[in-house]
Amino acid sequence: MWLKVAEGITIPFIGTVLGSACVFFMKKQLSRMVQRALTGFAGGVMVAASIWSLLIPAMNQCTDKGRWAFLPAFIGFWLGILFLLILDRIIPHLHMNAQQAEGLKSKAKKTTMMVLAVTLHNIPEGMAVGVVFAGLISGSAEITTGGALALSIGIAIQNFPEGAIISMPLHAEGKTKGRAFLDGALSGAVEPIGALLTVLFAGLFVPAMPYLLSFAAGAMMYVVVEELIPEMSVGKHSNIGVVMFALGFTVMMALDAALG
Repeated sequence: MWLKVAEGITIPFIGTVLGSACVFFMKKQLSRMVQRALTGFAGGVMVAASIWSLLIPAMNQCTDKGRWAFLPAFIGFWLGILFLLILDRIIPHLHMNAQQAEGLKSKAKKTTMMVLAVTLHNIPEGMAVGVVFAGLISGSAEITTGGALALSIGIAIQNFPEGAIISMPLHAEGKTKGRAFLDGALSGAVEPIGALLTVLFAGLFVPAMPYLLSFAAGAMMYVVVEELIPEMSVGKHSNIGVVMFALGFTVMMALDAALG
């Protein structure tokens, strides 16, 4: 069981590392259209994961509450939204293609704040993987090994383009390929660290599992609506972002149905 958990929480980070490695093989920076397409795909995966891997299991665990089975998911979801809202206001960061930084004022370099933006994006994903595998270990949550693995694979798939989207612009900004790769890879390190900490304290989280699952869903949805949808829709040919969003959504949905 613990070997499967170790593999599960590592898979998303591998996706980020492989995506960041694109800086060694691609000579040109990704075009805006490609960035929109990849961002849309990532958004679709995150929305589908929030629904099938997090919110539905959270409500299924509360069927004994009858018509109020939705309440823990409702509360947890809003807590996740508010948590990311607070982090978004506190952590200085700069979204891709944005001109003005967000969060508290900082004298950090542009490239540093770009990495912080992706790191902020990855926090809810690490939480989601950790909570799902914590539920799997506890045995008290309605989470299967296949369902947990589907979430890890889905996040890894959307982490691959994210790694490329961060490492290649960093190289274009003047960093060496090695440093750009390292920064891109490290931006995803928060995922396995957060997931591992959650799994280690799985026993403490069992009573609150429905709240935690929906908390991670709310945090992920905040990232999608606040960051990914605006980025995939800006400029000409914005329909490519919508199409790739639908593709990401259906890929994650199919993974969860096939493996769950």
